[in-house]
Amino acid sequence: MTSDPASADPSPTTPQPQPAAPTGSRALVVALCCATIIIDGYDLIVYGTVVPTLLDGSAEWKLSEAETGRIGAYALVGMLFGAMMTGTVTDLVGRRRIMLGCVAWFTTAMALAAVAPTPEFFGFARFLAGLGLGGVVPTAIALTIEYAHPRHRSRTNGLMFSGYSVGGILAALTAIAVIPQLGWRAMFWVGVVLGVLLLPVAWRLLPESASFLLARGRREEAESLAARYGLTLEEPPPAQDSAPRGLSTLKALFVPRYVAGTLLFWLGTGVGLLLVYGLNTWLAQIMREAGYPLGSALAFLLVLNLGAILGTPLFGALADRVGSKPVTVGMFLAAAVCIFLLSFELPSFLLFVLVGIAGACTIGTTILVNAYTANFYPAHMRATGLGWALGVGRLGAILGPIYGAFILASGWGLDANFYAFAAPALLGAAAMLLIPALRK
Repeated sequence: MTSDPASADPSPTTPQPQPAAPTGSRALVVALCCATIIIDGYDLIVYGTVVPTLLDGSAEWKLSEAETGRIGAYALVGMLFGAMMTGTVTDLVGRRRIMLGCVAWFTTAMALAAVAPTPEFFGFARFLAGLGLGGVVPTAIALTIEYAHPRHRSRTNGLMFSGYSVGGILAALTAIAVIPQLGWRAMFWVGVVLGVLLLPVAWRLLPESASFLLARGRREEAESLAARYGLTLEEPPPAQDSAPRGLSTLKALFVPRYVAGTLLFWLGTGVGLLLVYGLNTWLAQIMREAGYPLGSALAFLLVLNLGAILGTPLFGALADRVGSKPVTVGMFLAAAVCIFLLSFELPSFLLFVLVGIAGACTIGTTILVNAYTANFYPAHMRATGLGWALGVGRLGAILGPIYGAFILASGWGLDANFYAFAAPALLGAAAMLLIPALRK
């Protein structure tokens, strides 16, 4: 064995310096993001679990379907503003601060909803909750994409965001046990407890984004964090001293290179969220009107979200192998077919299977569209691109509960509810099909 002639140390046995092994766990960061999305999912889907109770003739407020639909939309209006504002602000103040602040915010708003004395105050509390709920989504996705292995970003984001459906299942199971015994208000107190448990853990363990630190000129901190977690830093564009910030980042979404993708991602996200929130708000009530008792009707809501948990990681892995476009197009088409087939008189078991596939291909598709959006933009634009896609997409989410209420109250019959949700899925498939490919 001979020494390296370029070495200043002539000893052939002197060990060469080795890079320090990462001491931080990427999986822990993804798990914290997932825990946040679980509570996000619970706090949103919890409203769908209490809708049948609020519509009951013996309920304390005696709400109509139209009033119930409007209240369901208030949280989503809040999410629109929360996602758009936070998606931009997080590129200015950092992912960690936004994540912690949003969790504290929506936890407080859930407590206000639990003690609401009137429907109006309840709706206002749901709007406030939406501001925080909308803020955590683009932040959690941006952190997950950054801390995921570069070859498994869609799969990792799918696993992380399946927390939304875990939250939905938790809400459905909790409702089956809690509402008959403690009433609908207890469902919101459960959400408060979940938020209170998460905050101190996230405060202690959640790191900042290395890309954010680098973009803000804090290279030493960024490199230290990258070494700790084994990350590869994504440098700002070489033609600039620093990455675009604030409004300049927003304007960059509309340069010729990105504008078509930006608008199509807004449309695809909006359609996906219309399906997600429309079905999560009204599926239990639709099945109740189809003759199922409350427990069985809530079980359909549980299966909708269980399908997303099982299917999203599988489709995410497929997207990593063959690309996001063919997978998201196919999933939207499968959702349209399954929702349409729910209009037929089929055995209950088969209906549950169709609902599970529909959950994977509505909730799951929206999750993969988020990952597709994140990978479409460079790191310094990622949170802004996601925030605005999710923010504008919230128009679809807001429309979902109102749209479902309109169809349900129209008198067009039970089948019309399924046709009404199958049609937007076809529009989503068309939007994803038209996303342009970017040349590196």
